Amino acid sequence: MILIEGKDITLGYEGQGIISGLSFSVEDGDYLCIVGENGSGKSTFVKTVLGLVEPLKGTISYRGGLKKNEIGYLPQQSGIQRDFPSSVLEVVLSGCLNRRKRLFGYTADEKKKALLELERLGMNRERNASFQELSGGQQQRVLLARALMATEKLIFLDEPVTGLDPKTSSELYEIVDELNRGGITIMMVTHDIHPALNDARTILHLSQGRYFFGSKEEYFRSDLGRMFMKEAGHDHH
Repeated sequence: MILIEGKDITLGYEGQGIISGLSFSVEDGDYLCIVGENGSGKSTFVKTVLGLVEPLKGTISYRGGLKKNEIGYLPQQSGIQRDFPSSVLEVVLSGCLNRRKRLFGYTADEKKKALLELERLGMNRERNASFQELSGGQQQRVLLARALMATEKLIFLDEPVTGLDPKTSSELYEIVDELNRGGITIMMVTHDIHPALNDARTILHLSQGRYFFGSKEEYFRSDLGRMFMKEAGHDHH
């Protein structure tokens, strides 16, 4: 079942197209890695999928019962107030805000779900800790729990391991892979070859004016895939 489908999209901003003729789809249960050099349209792609900007051309549709405000989103590090003067639980609960019109208080169900997500990510003991006192890896887990508050179906992560050391990064990838195996669809923008090689099923590579969309196996046989491997120092002849 398809959750998100883009048809013949031109991505760009202020009328300037970056990439055109882009078609892609995200299946229920998929793990899609979005790769490509800077300036190739990755951040515009993120904004387009989240419905924050319209494609210059083409259509993007949400199906299978997914609404665009039900995409759990983990923004890039820099886009988050690291100095939230909040407890871990409050940060997770704030993931409900974009889904409701009510301004004050959370329901018992929302609190229960927040505790459940913290439990799932191994952060329940820290629920009353101050967010800013956590390590980078713990903060990302909390923000992942926050993203899960918005969705039962799909999480979109934007460069989730920026600034994390290799061990913490691989722990985070393991958690994301577990979520995927548990039925949550994953979209991830990454510079890192590891999730693309190990966990992803599908790859979207945006490059100056051209793109590849297809299975991981096809990708690593393609020109863009071989180029990506070479740049990442995994050159297989």
